Amino acid sequence: MTGAGPGVGSEIVNRREFLELVGLGSLSAIVPPLLNDPLLERIGLQLHTVRTLMETSVALTLEMVAKIGYREVEFAGYFGARPAQLRSWLDGLGLSAPSAHVSVLDGNLDQLFDTAAELGHRYLVQASLPLETQQSADRFRRAAAALNRAGELARQRNLQVAYHNHDFEFSRRDDAVPYDILLQETDPDLVTMELDLYWMTKGERDPLAYFHHHPGRFRLCHLNDMDQRGGMTEVGRGRIDFSTILNQQKKAGLSHFFVEHDHPPDPIASVRASFNYLHQQRRPE
Repeated sequence: MTGAGPGVGSEIVNRREFLELVGLGSLSAIVPPLLNDPLLERIGLQLHTVRTLMETSVALTLEMVAKIGYREVEFAGYFGARPAQLRSWLDGLGLSAPSAHVSVLDGNLDQLFDTAAELGHRYLVQASLPLETQQSADRFRRAAAALNRAGELARQRNLQVAYHNHDFEFSRRDDAVPYDILLQETDPDLVTMELDLYWMTKGERDPLAYFHHHPGRFRLCHLNDMDQRGGMTEVGRGRIDFSTILNQQKKAGLSHFFVEHDHPPDPIASVRASFNYLHQQRRPE
């Protein structure tokens, strides 16, 4: 879930070309009016959803995201843009970027930490694990230890490591559930969890049960729905009960909520539909 494209804002395309490309008539304000007692105070977007647009123009894609009404974004690659330029665009649009998908298990952590500080990230999210790590329970235990080590280094820079699940973590290895190993063997002070609702549902697990057994462990989540055939779809168009799940956000520890769709046929329509559904959800009376 990482990548880098050639586009760096309007240096590649101008506004008219971009709007024609994505089928928009303008980038005038289209955010719905604020309603009382929203279920989510801030709705975020995992920018992997709009990666094809980011490859064309980072700046105009961020502007479009803000105009729809998103207030937070989660990066999955920076598409060639410099951190200082990204921060300027974010600040100018009223966006914040509390997290990014990276790999904390290899590479230069100091560089990751420097970039995170410049962009205002709080969380560095391990997006997945290498295939070789997925083969046995013991390898998941070693991954948990490596996440703890990275988390300790991150804490020294006022950052926190997080782990994002897919569905493979819920298939037993050596009579153990890998996701449970990661939860049990990572230090909650060093490693939090980014819960992906689609992939947990795909793995035939109940997020409410995890909230009950591990309260406070889930600071971030991905909001993505499952259609009747098991594929990913826009939030509110599938069978996941978002209202029930999100009403447990305090128990879970959730603070950041990112819409995501891995392969949207129309990225603009997708992120707008998910936003509009979530924006209409009210807290229970």
